[in-house]
Amino acid sequence: MITLVNKTDQKLPFKSTEIKHWIKHCVSLCGYTLGTVSFLLESDEEVLRVNQQFLKHDFYTDIITFDNTTGKELSADIIISMDRVRDNALLNNVDFSNEFLRVLAHGLLHCIGYTDKSDFESEIMRKEEGRWIELFHVKQF
Repeated sequence: MITLVNKTDQKLPFKSTEIKHWIKHCVSLCGYTLGTVSFLLESDEEVLRVNQQFLKHDFYTDIITFDNTTGKELSADIIISMDRVRDNALLNNVDFSNEFLRVLAHGLLHCIGYTDKSDFESEIMRKEEGRWIELFHVKQF
């Protein structure tokens, strides 16, 4: 089950049903089934508060993923800063809609085992994020 709760005034670029179908498809292509995945779309300040409280990090971030995956059943609680998504889209000169998809994919890919601790790992994750985004746009689900 996927839940998507938008606690901001930022309008989502896609219907939640499209996002949910896309996620299910991409996760299954990676050999996983879906457990419970919840996305909470928040402001910078709320994501910073969670980052400080739970991870002891004192900085803004676009996403925090609490991975609850067991075996091949992907489950997670994911908090996304819609302020960071918007600002990163502008900073990187990309569509807001693609940056939004990239962040959703990024959180889920962490649960599948992708990391971004090194430049090499980041490059691999970015390629997989790009593949997921392509799948969304060609509606391969």
